[in-house]
Formats: sequence, structure tokens, C-alpha cells
Amino acid sequence: MTCPTCGATLPEGAMFCGECGTATRSATGAISVVPVGGPALEEPVGADPASAPSSAAPVPPAAPARTPQSAPVPLPPMPSADATDKVNSGAIFVPVPDEHTRLPTFRAAAPAARFVLQFSTGESVTVTGTGLVGRRPEPQPGEAFDSLVAIDDPGRSVSKTHLEFGQEGGVFWVSDRFSANGTVVREPERPARLSAPGMRSRVPRGSRVEIGEQFFVVS
Repeated sequence: MTCPTCGATLPEGAMFCGECGTATRSATGAISVVPVGGPALEEPVGADPASAPSSAAPVPPAAPARTPQSAPVPLPPMPSADATDKVNSGAIFVPVPDEHTRLPTFRAAAPAARFVLQFSTGESVTVTGTGLVGRRPEPQPGEAFDSLVAIDDPGRSVSKTHLEFGQEGGVFWVSDRFSANGTVVREPERPARLSAPGMRSRVPRGSRVEIGEQFFVVS
């Protein structure tokens, strides 16, 4: 046989040319391809690479990616029949405010103490503020009072403007207006005392206030 490259005579069945090293057609009908510096790779003559069976195992198709699902949210329990009956029956539910909630606080004004003056002449006066007591009481210029109480005193022992009265902080008081016969306060179970002119004297309930021959009781 002859080398197809250099024309050298080769022995039958030779795989390679001894002169140039070219691969020759072997007796088996295969071409031995010897790459420089590497092992020989054997390939059948006339074989179609596309029709050759693949030695590698088939690769299964990748499974589609699964979208992670969130955990199911539990639904609130349905109201019981008893609760429904309470709502339908007109029950009132009052919400409890949060501990941080700041609600406005309202304080009712303390009602003014009520005092009643019962006079020896038969009059009865409810104290609503300040006032003057006398036969014909008249305020001085610039003064203002809530009530003027005129006393019928034929003996004229009561002065024209005998005393001033009022209440403050739930306490009743009187002040003599420099009367002719003065003002005497008699508290229960205590000795009588003279009210100093122009000074307020505290008068507890149940006390008797004497003005000349007349008097009144504070209740």
C-alpha cells in the first residue's frame, strides 16, 4: 500500500506512514486520527455525526419553578347565636378607651351654699349674695348689693342701714354698719359676742343675730 501523502510504500495494514506520519486507511475500514501530542481518536468511515447514537444519558427537562405560597390567614370566628341575640335585642356595648387615650376632665362647679334668714318680724329671706338689713337700707355711692331687706321696727331700735351680710366659700357672715345699737351674734352653746363695726363676723347655722330689739336666725 502507498502513503497518500508522500507516496512511500507501506506494509499492508499499516496505520501510519513511516516517512511522514500520515494516518492511512486500516483493514477495519476506520481512519485513525493521531493529533500531535495526544491519543488517537477513532472515527468510523462515512459515518454521519448527526445520525450517530449519543453515548451520553438523556437529560430530563428541568422542573418548573414553584412559586412559594404564604400560609393561609385564619378567619375570625363567626359570632355565636347568643352574641347575635344580644345585638339584636338592643344591648349597648361601650368601648373601653386605650390607656394612652387622654379624655378631658370636667368638674362641675360647686353649688353655692344656701342660707335662709328668718326674722322676728315674720320675714324670711334666702341669701343669694350680699345684702343690707335696716329700716330703710341704702348702699353708699359705688356700692352694689344683691338684696336690700327692710325691717318693720316701730320702736326704731334698728338703724336705717344696720348691717351688711353675705356668704363666701360656704360661710355666712355679717358686718355692722356702725349702727346705733350694735349687732350681737349668739352661736349655739356659746356666749354672745358683739360684732365689731366694719368687720366681718362669721355666723354658723343656727346662730341668732340681734339687731336692736329685733333679730333673725340663720338656717
